[in-house]
Amino acid sequence: MNDQGRRILLGRVAGALGLRGEVKLESFTDPRDAIFDYQPWTLVDARGAERTTGRVSGKVQGKHIVARFPGVDDRDAAEALRGLEIHVPREQLPRAAPGEFYWADLEGLRVLNTEGVELGRVSHLFSTGANDVVVVRGGEAEHLVPFVRPQYVVDVDIGAGTMTVDWDPDWST
Repeated sequence: MNDQGRRILLGRVAGALGLRGEVKLESFTDPRDAIFDYQPWTLVDARGAERTTGRVSGKVQGKHIVARFPGVDDRDAAEALRGLEIHVPREQLPRAAPGEFYWADLEGLRVLNTEGVELGRVSHLFSTGANDVVVVRGGEAEHLVPFVRPQYVVDVDIGAGTMTVDWDPDWST
């Protein structure tokens, strides 16, 4: 797969914090503060408008990731950033170790069960705290498959564009 120019969503601006222009971030990286290792960021609003940031500084503060954007010096300016998505070029991220995957690499894969029945394609993933969940959409059905290997996710073949799961087609939402 050619990742040149492809961007990956790393987080989102959750809102302003305090009066001096700091913001809270929702980070999708692990650990959460690793989001600062991948810069510059492309900020994308709900309409798809984009802008690139300068160097953003930040830290973990209690349960929050707190960031300061260049030129954002008061609460109003910080609040204007609320909801912006934080993207970086895919090539900035380290190569995944064998047997590991970035969520973005799984999106779009064809999903087959162990009997060869196609359930659909990976729409997205989310975390429940206990485990990650793969959202598979196909036709009218939506399947929420726990990303638990090898119990439910039997195989992932990025090269072939497939994921094999031990999942009954009747188990849908």
